[in-house]
Amino acid sequence: MAKAKPHLNLVFVGHVDHGKSTLMGRMLFETGVVSPQELEKFKRLAGELGKGTWEYAYAMDSTPEERKRGVTIDLAHKKFETPKYEVTLIDAPGHKDFIKNMITGASQADAALLVVAVGEGVQPQTQEHVFLLKTQGVRQVAVALNKMDTINYDEAKYKAVKDDLMKLLSNVGYKSDAINFIPTSALDAEGSNIKAKSPKTPWYKGPTLLEQIDAFSLPEKPTNLPLRVPIQDVYTITGIGTVPVGKIESGILKNNVKVIFMPENVVGEMKSIEMHHENVEQAEPGDNIGFSVKGIDKKSIKRGSVMGTPDSPPTVAKRFKAQIMILQHPTVITAGYTPVIHCGTAQVACKIVEITAQLDPKTGSVKAEKPDFIKRGDAAIVVFEPNKPMVIEEKTAIPQMATFAIRDMGMTIGAGVCIKVEKA
Repeated sequence: MAKAKPHLNLVFVGHVDHGKSTLMGRMLFETGVVSPQELEKFKRLAGELGKGTWEYAYAMDSTPEERKRGVTIDLAHKKFETPKYEVTLIDAPGHKDFIKNMITGASQADAALLVVAVGEGVQPQTQEHVFLLKTQGVRQVAVALNKMDTINYDEAKYKAVKDDLMKLLSNVGYKSDAINFIPTSALDAEGSNIKAKSPKTPWYKGPTLLEQIDAFSLPEKPTNLPLRVPIQDVYTITGIGTVPVGKIESGILKNNVKVIFMPENVVGEMKSIEMHHENVEQAEPGDNIGFSVKGIDKKSIKRGSVMGTPDSPPTVAKRFKAQIMILQHPTVITAGYTPVIHCGTAQVACKIVEITAQLDPKTGSVKAEKPDFIKRGDAAIVVFEPNKPMVIEEKTAIPQMATFAIRDMGMTIGAGVCIKVEKA
């Protein structure tokens, strides 16, 4: 079936309990994806679970555990249409325990909507998510200042939180004066500024949430680069066989071609490609797809594997040199430090074997050669050695597969980009 509209991947991020799932559910309701009857059913269910006002969130949080705890745990994908786009909505968890799922969500997105409860303002996870969006290469961001009903639609309070957010976004390198800050309420009667302009915020002159989504532009698709598909999950489906799912980062995937999965080095043949439960002949960068492969069983590949073609297989690193930025760390980082690197969908412990140089974070110029240590706020060139085979690409070759986040002690320590790979 031909694609009627261009396709946009949109991730919602933000601190836990700032209303992301509810805002998304309201948007699905306003665009007709969730019917009034379904909403009524969610309302009854929310009441039974003692979660009054959570009916919109249940349109996104579909697992029993998510509904019981009232916390988004895993990535959820839903589809809706705006006048301009067919949108895949990615709900990324805000709770710090599930940050690795948020990183995956950010890596799949063309644009992001940062949700901030206006009564609470900037929180630790807000800062972490903004930093991760930047390092995962999400260039387009808008902000929903949500729960305006809780502050009685007060313009002064909105402006104060907006100023804090502008500072935060500028600090990580976004042009904050080019970002829209939309005052929203997912729970008031008219769904303020989601689909229609709200009479309660006459002072706000910017776009509604749906208008903002149509104002995002589609990133240029790197169709001329080699094929790279980081695998998010692998299923076995009766009658079909092994079905991996993932998002195409670069290149074009067609049926009946030979493919290779690295670092496992296993080869198979494409049988079919599916997107939103429809078979397609080919898929492009940005498409979230499921596909069946002949000649590969479920055990031979997993989340973190990367699919390419045998003539240009994904690069497996023995060591790699990277430029990194340290966001937070309680002490100092020296050679021997072994955090977990999140690249694509892979999570691999990697040891810093050498700190080559300390850089000026603003200019990128060298401040010191081979320093003994680096600390919070520093930028540096380091050499990493993965403790097991992992795929990472050089920024100059396939930039979509070169960025990564650095995690340790349950927090994001920093982020980086690979500049040179020593192949395994």
